[in-house]
Amino acid sequence: MWKKSQVGMSTQLGPFEPDSIHNGDALVYLREIPAGSIDLIITDPPFAIDFRAKKLNYNRTGGNVLEGYREIPAEDYRDFTREWVSEAFRVLSPSGSMYVFSGWNRLRDVLEAIDDAGFVTMNHIIWKYQFGVFTRKKFVTSHYHIIYAVKNPHSYIFNKVEHYPEDVWAIKREYWKGKQKTPTKLPSELVRKILKFSSNPGDIVLDPFLGSGTVAVVSSEMGRRFLGFEVVEDYYEFAKARLEEKPAGGASGQ
Repeated sequence: MWKKSQVGMSTQLGPFEPDSIHNGDALVYLREIPAGSIDLIITDPPFAIDFRAKKLNYNRTGGNVLEGYREIPAEDYRDFTREWVSEAFRVLSPSGSMYVFSGWNRLRDVLEAIDDAGFVTMNHIIWKYQFGVFTRKKFVTSHYHIIYAVKNPHSYIFNKVEHYPEDVWAIKREYWKGKQKTPTKLPSELVRKILKFSSNPGDIVLDPFLGSGTVAVVSSEMGRRFLGFEVVEDYYEFAKARLEEKPAGGASGQ
C-alpha cells in the first residue's frame, strides 16, 4: 500500500485512506469500500482481447515493457464486468459519476453491465487518437469508447468548462519516455478533461484498474483525492514511483 501523507484528514473509505493506492485484486478491494463514499470513478479495465503487452507496436522495444499484464479470459469477461460494475454503483455517492473505457470487442458486455447495475448512461464518448495498428482486411481501429454514466440523472456534477462540449474527443496518445514503461497509458490531457467536467477539488476519485497510475497522478495534481487498485505488482510499483515524483495539487486545481 502507498499513501501520500495527510494531516488532519478523516477517512470515510473503510480500511483505505484518501490519496492511497493498493496492490491487489479490485474485485476484492471494491467490496471493502463503504457504500456511497466515492465521488467519481475513472477506469480503463481489461478488454478481454488477448492483449499482447510486449507486441512491438508503435516501434517500441518489447524488452522495455513491464511484464505481467493481467488479461481476463473471454469466457469470464461478462461475469467479471458485471461484478465490478455492480460494486462501482454501490460505492458511488448519490451524485456520483463513472467513466469507463472500452474497446469495441466487448462493448456489449460493458453496456449491459452498466444498465443492469442501475446506472443511467449520459453519453457515449468517442476518444479519437492519432493512429491505430495496421490492418490488411478490415478498417483500422483508431478510437476507444468512453461510457459516461451517472447514478442519479437528476443530481450529478457536470461543470460546463467548455461552451460547446462535444462527445468526440480528438486527443493524441501519450508515449513513455525512457526505458521502463507499461504497455498502455491514458493521456493526462484526457483524464484532466474528465476531472474538470465531473469533479470538484477535494472529491474522491477511484480507479479500480490503476495500471500506470495516470488517474491518481492527475487527480493529485488537480487537488482531488484519489484511491487506486492494481493487481500487477510491477505496475503498482511503477504507479507508486510516479506519485512519489509528483507534488499534490491545491484546491484551485480546476
